[in-house]
Amino acid sequence: MKKTLSSVALALLLIGCDCTDTCQNVDASAAATPGTPGHFKLTVKDRVFFNFNESKLSADAKKTLEAQAGWLKVYSSTTATVEGKCDARGTREYNLALGARRAESSRKTLESLGIDKNRLKTISYGKEKLEAVGETEEIHALNRTAITVIN
Repeated sequence: MKKTLSSVALALLLIGCDCTDTCQNVDASAAATPGTPGHFKLTVKDRVFFNFNESKLSADAKKTLEAQAGWLKVYSSTTATVEGKCDARGTREYNLALGARRAESSRKTLESLGIDKNRLKTISYGKEKLEAVGETEEIHALNRTAITVIN
């Protein structure tokens, strides 16, 4: 009886936990279905990160985009939007332009890896849709990103 109650308590605790950046509201059953947005996020990283005030891809970012391109080649009927984002510093206009350069950098790399340009769109959110809120360098770094979202 004690073992059963412990199991039930653990299950309830896990059910009640807040979703963090690792799951980002991905339905567990959808994540298991190949070719879905959840499957993409589960099997390849959906984002690349940038240094402050840059849109140049790092070696790690290029590896992530190679994995994304591999997934997109397997699921060739899917389309994606690359969202460029910035941290909260700087003007709205400047960050929209920087976010656009980040999204374009990622899109061009995906295209160079064999993904048809008609399957990819870009959008810049600048600093309008922050991934994390705060004023530390670690928080700012989380917001300097391009996220590939499966449509």
